[in-house]
Amino acid sequence: MLREIATLDRGQCQLSWRRAFKSDPPRYLSIPFMQRVLAHDLQCRKLGGLSAANKRVLKAVLAGGDANEAVQNVGEGATLVREWNGRVYRVQAVSEGYVLDGKTYRSLSAVARHITSAHWSGPRFFGLTQNRSA
Repeated sequence: MLREIATLDRGQCQLSWRRAFKSDPPRYLSIPFMQRVLAHDLQCRKLGGLSAANKRVLKAVLAGGDANEAVQNVGEGATLVREWNGRVYRVQAVSEGYVLDGKTYRSLSAVARHITSAHWSGPRFFGLTQNRSA
């Protein structure tokens, strides 16, 4: 289906857009842009779209909030993924803390310390906060 989207002409893109979004596309959109949006929409429908965490961040930002504040509250059941020195680490948030490779840690900083053998801010290590400029 993605290959078919890449071959659509303007009229076909507009028709597909109407079917997908229940509205006419803006007139100024280029064919390649409409094709990319239609392909993204198809992938979201097939693969499930944004994660709950990403939806929370977008909702907070759209409401005028701070993306960092929205991300810092990692809910139970969330999975954090971090690549470090060529290995991918997946950490599951649970009511008791965070689980990595079957071991439960009380904080993200403890997980980051285990992974790196150095003191790290856990939220910063997992990309939940940004460096603040002085």
